[in-house]
Amino acid sequence: MKEVILTPEGYENLKHEIEHLSNERRREVADRIRVAREFGDIAENAEYDDAKNEQALLEHRIATLEERLRNARVIEKKEISKDVVSVGSKVKLRDVGAKQTVEYHIVGSAEANPAENKLSNESPVGKAIIGHKKGETVEVTAPRGSMKYKILEIKAA
Repeated sequence: MKEVILTPEGYENLKHEIEHLSNERRREVADRIRVAREFGDIAENAEYDDAKNEQALLEHRIATLEERLRNARVIEKKEISKDVVSVGSKVKLRDVGAKQTVEYHIVGSAEANPAENKLSNESPVGKAIIGHKKGETVEVTAPRGSMKYKILEIKAA
């Protein structure tokens, strides 16, 4: 598995999710299995099969998250440049074509969430602006076509 780049916030969120899944969710699924067993013959028990499938998915998710945590590299605030865009930067961009301003937090792919304006460093916009400076205009080739962004501001998140 490749290195997973996380912000300190993303690292803490990952640890909390593993803890939640390992404790509360495991207990809930174990209770579902126990209750389903009480329904009788497990060979023809859909509730039992469903609970066992949920348990398998849960264990897979926990293993995946633990692997991600083992391969995590946390970007510290002091590592984040204010001169060039990097993982951990908050960047204010002006969409030259649409004449709109947006602000993105550049994060590793593991914690990307476009709904929260957290863009992956591996996304088309993230890839295009990494390494560029304030004032530069960058062309982005995205699925919906080519766009130009002017970098208005860079700050450490």
